[in-house]
Amino acid sequence: MLEAIDLSKMYGNHEALIDLNLTVRTGEVYCLLGQNGAGKTTTINLFLGLINPSRGKALINGKEVNINSDTNQMIAYIPEVVQLYGNMDGIENLNFFSRLSGHTYSKKELVELLEKAGLKKEDHTKKLSSYSKGMRQKVGIAIALSKNAQAIFMDEPTSGLDPKATDEFTTICKELVAEDKCIFMATHDIFNAVNVGSRIGIMNEGKLVHTADTSSINANELQELYLKTI
Repeated sequence: MLEAIDLSKMYGNHEALIDLNLTVRTGEVYCLLGQNGAGKTTTINLFLGLINPSRGKALINGKEVNINSDTNQMIAYIPEVVQLYGNMDGIENLNFFSRLSGHTYSKKELVELLEKAGLKKEDHTKKLSSYSKGMRQKVGIAIALSKNAQAIFMDEPTSGLDPKATDEFTTICKELVAEDKCIFMATHDIFNAVNVGSRIGIMNEGKLVHTADTSSINANELQELYLKTI
């Protein structure tokens, strides 16, 4: 579903991303670890088509991504802070953003999407200004579902979540990949990366320096490897 081939990005003389090669299949959660400035967000922005590579390619389902391509119809993005309208409720936000992407749903279908994303029914009609970060994130996931996105990008999705909300988030991610979606996640959360991820990459100064299957590494081993890398 996702492929980077010698993907690189320079800002002036600064190499933000250097010859990245990776693949992410449907049914996988790929977690990208690294310090701030390691190249994680640059990688996501290249796949989103927000910036063009200096060299190499980003591919989504075999189609090359650039700022003029239409690959955004296959993807969804959930940022660290989900930007929604505080004066509108969950259903209204979902309705608005799904219509922006060209999809129209009945109220019953909107409710089903929010429930599938894990948002409790009693919260659907509350104003977003009263939502916690975890609740906002669930609306973001519902928006991704409304687009029928095949690949979902997430930037620091568990930052600021309490353990219960993190556990709920992990469950939702596993349900999504069971439906042959793929998730590409930039994170600092080592424990959650092992818990939710299928594979993990560690970046340092723009380079992918380590990859591991979560079936062959535990959180302590990953932390030790990560600390050695940075």
